[in-house]
Amino acid sequence: MIYIDKIKVAIVSTIVVMVFCSACKSFTHLDPLDNLPEEIAFSTPGNIELTVNGVYRIATIGGENEGGSDRGYPFGSAAIQHAEMRGEDMINLQQIFVNIYESNYTAVSPQNRSHWEQLYALINQANVMIEGVRRANQNGVIPVELAMAYEGEGRFLRALAHHELLIHFCRPFADGAGDKAGIPYRTIAITNGATAAQNLELGRGTVAEAYGHLLTDLDFAEENLPTSRTSIVLNISRATRGAAIALKTRVKLHQQDYAGVVAEANKLGASGSNLFTSPIGSYELTATPDIPFLNNAGNTESIFSFANSGIANPGVVNSLASVFGASTANPDATASGGRNQVSTSPILWNSPFWIAQDLRRELLHFRQVSGDPSYQLVFNNKYRSFLIFADWAPILRYAEILLNASEAHARLGSGAQALSLLNAVRDRSVPQEARFGLSAPADLLQAILDERRIEFAGEGRRWPDIHRLALDPVYGTNGIPAKIEFASLAGLSSYDIDAPPAIVRNIGAIPYGSFLFLWPIPESEVLTNPTLRAQQNPGY
Repeated sequence: MIYIDKIKVAIVSTIVVMVFCSACKSFTHLDPLDNLPEEIAFSTPGNIELTVNGVYRIATIGGENEGGSDRGYPFGSAAIQHAEMRGEDMINLQQIFVNIYESNYTAVSPQNRSHWEQLYALINQANVMIEGVRRANQNGVIPVELAMAYEGEGRFLRALAHHELLIHFCRPFADGAGDKAGIPYRTIAITNGATAAQNLELGRGTVAEAYGHLLTDLDFAEENLPTSRTSIVLNISRATRGAAIALKTRVKLHQQDYAGVVAEANKLGASGSNLFTSPIGSYELTATPDIPFLNNAGNTESIFSFANSGIANPGVVNSLASVFGASTANPDATASGGRNQVSTSPILWNSPFWIAQDLRRELLHFRQVSGDPSYQLVFNNKYRSFLIFADWAPILRYAEILLNASEAHARLGSGAQALSLLNAVRDRSVPQEARFGLSAPADLLQAILDERRIEFAGEGRRWPDIHRLALDPVYGTNGIPAKIEFASLAGLSSYDIDAPPAIVRNIGAIPYGSFLFLWPIPESEVLTNPTLRAQQNPGY
């Protein structure tokens, strides 16, 4: 949807200061209360820094339509919940996300529509920022090195947003080596009628072309972003060289460029022994798996997260604790106040590959019995800021880099290195007697993929893995897996790990060939964009 009004740039004084940014339904109309026009936003070094911080806030909380339903997009609580609801490892408990969970979405469904609109709103903000800092350098406001570092941040955010669009609205790279329809890769800021017309002419291209563009952005970001910032808080909440490299390991995994994954991961120390520490950014796994969530802003494992705080987060709708938490807590829990929206499915909880002694069961999940004693639910407890909504949205952790590298090595036939990387992540959570040691499991690659499901539960990584692996003849799902309906949990009073209950997946699987595997381009876009009107995903 291309709609032009005066473009202004949202600003905040620091990453954790509140900014209320009002946007209309269009993803190119940004009208913050600060009313700082572009010519002012890039006129001084101080204003530029504030403007850049404002772009990060747009990424974290998104815009707001008339009903306020856009909170949690494009990289907040709703986006993470979507990526879990599209998979089978968590159960939808409320009507609000039933369309996503049961794949009943249409071109006017609010969740997929908002995701598209808010991602392109962020992309346009990043493009305004990139063009603004280039002009600021040309006008002598900031030196070239600083301008290129800011541009690196804009390109990192632009690549991250475009990749999110690819995994929801396009077929995976594995389908025809990326020859299927991609998404418009927008690099020109929409600030007037002429630039709007340029973007209207931009078609979808192919998936492979989009991947090429985003890797170009990430290569630029790697070259120009700083290795570290002035504090560990900024090291995690602002893009760095390490974040750009980390995102490349993810992107290349989706491309099935396993040698490329290894090359990028090696830059971050994911090679050699099992004592993995990155020479860039000093990333390393924390001693226990809960630390990155208990200490969002000050841990060694988080490479990049979108920051939230009690001041900056607009409220309960964009609260990860509220989305994933129970409304009442167990006696041994520290807080309550969730919204009973998502619980962990027995599909994951009772999977035989998740051993009973795994610390992630006790430290990152708790059990809560609902008002009806015949129901027992298991809630993800990674996010615990129920009162002030200060949980950060995790985007890249060092654990993912190690597991990305592990899978790549396994697919390339380097079993010993793959096992060492897998063990590094798994061993911190399982007792000595349950560790693999030097004896690889019978199916090493399956063990790596199982570990991803455990390690990243509740972080929005399930759908990306389903998407990229859908056509894998051995390890793929061949579509959207069958799931469990909430009502089927009636009478289930125990999730006994040793004697798991028999549960029927009563929401049927959707084959890869179904049009429902992809989200539709929203009606708000196709009605106003004649180029994309003719390029809608088939079936919609």
